[in-house]
Amino acid sequence: MIRSMTGYGAAEREGFKVEVRTLNHRYLDVNVRIPSFLMEHEMPVRNFIKDRFARGKVDITISLTGKRQVKVRANKELAKDIYDTVLDLQKTLSIPGSLDIGFLSWYKEFLLTEEPSYSADDLYEALSDAVARVEEMRTKEGEAIKKELESHAVRAESLRAEVEELSLGMAMAHKEALSKRLSELISGVQIDESRLAQEVAMLAQKSDITEELARLRSHFQQFNAFLDSGKAIGRKMDFLMQEMYRETNTIASKVDDIRIINLAIEIKTGIEKLKEQVQNIE
Repeated sequence: MIRSMTGYGAAEREGFKVEVRTLNHRYLDVNVRIPSFLMEHEMPVRNFIKDRFARGKVDITISLTGKRQVKVRANKELAKDIYDTVLDLQKTLSIPGSLDIGFLSWYKEFLLTEEPSYSADDLYEALSDAVARVEEMRTKEGEAIKKELESHAVRAESLRAEVEELSLGMAMAHKEALSKRLSELISGVQIDESRLAQEVAMLAQKSDITEELARLRSHFQQFNAFLDSGKAIGRKMDFLMQEMYRETNTIASKVDDIRIINLAIEIKTGIEKLKEQVQNIE
């Protein structure tokens, strides 16, 4: 089952809140926001995400709820020492003015933080729950994308089959057109059938699209196999879209049959639609 790259999931567990957001990205890009006292868990969290996702921009925000907040208290002993020292200095030097508690904020040791005790299991259970919800959303959107991809692929392959059918009669058509043109140019002159056959063969070789059509058919078969593989196939499909587009361009450039050229244009339009949707899958 293919998965979309966009999703959101959140979970809380014993004072931990974990939010996971995923967006489209060519590769896997993981960004973790985590309280400073939990920094030792940043790399394990990253590795957890890398094991679950193959592609996409993933933002993880880990925060604390009211149940497990970092507590702050004043260092009263230090504050008293500072206040007494400054007050004594003021009197000794006859410095006018009054002391405000605000001056204590200049001393970083004045406010002390007490990091809460916690269980790492609670953190990773919240992370696991949030990721599971993201995966559920990505899978659901992936199902919708798959249906659209299948629809565009069926249409493009049917157009390719039309081109193949038209191409079967191109050699004979070239021979008839060339023979008619020669007859008009050299009316009454005997035409060398051997020479004519050589010219037609050379012309047919230049405009032969058999190999391109065969490769394009193979690409569509591979595309359908990817859809049913149940794996992360976004990057492989990116490459496959480029190959499909290249083969179709070559077909359009090698022929002078307006019907085939128009069909090739339609195929390229279909491939563009496929490419747009492929950008959304993992």
